[in-house]
Amino acid sequence: MFQPAPFVPLVKDPHLLTILGNFWPRKLDFSAYPERAQLYRTEPDVQVLVQSQRPEKPIAELVMVHGLEGSGEAGYMRTLAHTALRNNIATHRFNLRTCGGTAKLCPTLYHAGLTSDLHFFLEQLHSPLPVYLTGFSLGGNVALKLAGELGTGAGGILAGVCAVSTPIDLAASVRRIAERDNRLYERRFVDRMAERLVSTGRYTREQMAPLKSIYEIDDRITAPSFGFGTADHYYATQSSNLFLDRIRIPALLIQAEDDSFIPFESFHHPAFAANPYLRLISTKYGGHLGFLSKSGPRFWVDQNVTNWILSLVKPA
Repeated sequence: MFQPAPFVPLVKDPHLLTILGNFWPRKLDFSAYPERAQLYRTEPDVQVLVQSQRPEKPIAELVMVHGLEGSGEAGYMRTLAHTALRNNIATHRFNLRTCGGTAKLCPTLYHAGLTSDLHFFLEQLHSPLPVYLTGFSLGGNVALKLAGELGTGAGGILAGVCAVSTPIDLAASVRRIAERDNRLYERRFVDRMAERLVSTGRYTREQMAPLKSIYEIDDRITAPSFGFGTADHYYATQSSNLFLDRIRIPALLIQAEDDSFIPFESFHHPAFAANPYLRLISTKYGGHLGFLSKSGPRFWVDQNVTNWILSLVKPA
């Protein structure tokens, strides 16, 4: 059985870990793994970008999904890809709709529960190798929700799913990020969301100006765009905690108890005790996607996710 390495944080302040995790220099040599960037038409008028790389003799495939306003170029996506490739795992960095420079290739936006594009890509892989899925933050919600939606049918396209720093209760996380200690983060997210929405050509800066929170953007734009009506209804129907009990493939969740974006109480969900396919690894420290280790490999999550995959591919 997979046993994670102990996490000894570089620092213990959750905000500093969150910031360092985002800005820490990453010196990665991908020269042995040429990248293939390919657009996939998931619907007649929707194209999404996937950045794929392969080792010489892969033993498994890993599909990764980024977080809110991220892309395949996010540092956490690249470092996990690098670690996986060095362990003979082919990687695919999946960009959500309108992300990764595809803003004008889709008439609709992405949202935290939109699984259809990802499902389409997974079905296109047609790989003889086992395929694993890892989502970060909002991407973790998408990954877990898809695994739950597929239920017993997930085994046909997926061998396992992993979620890191995931807002499994969207409403609780949006409320938490709106609190005073997260003000700078929310401002950054709102600015980036507004910039992307304007870049689609369907919204103006004047329309974005009054929207000062993630909730306001979701309530005025995201939810109505997909027929949810309100942000509250969107959160109530698209949170992955509604689908955890239906997951029937190995599922690993990695969560820091001090994540200032995500109340750890969300992970007291009864599915973790009732569903044997779920495994929660919690750490006292880590912030949000800030698992920088003081000892051993600096990027603790990357080595542990990779080792988890290897333990399933090559059971002891």
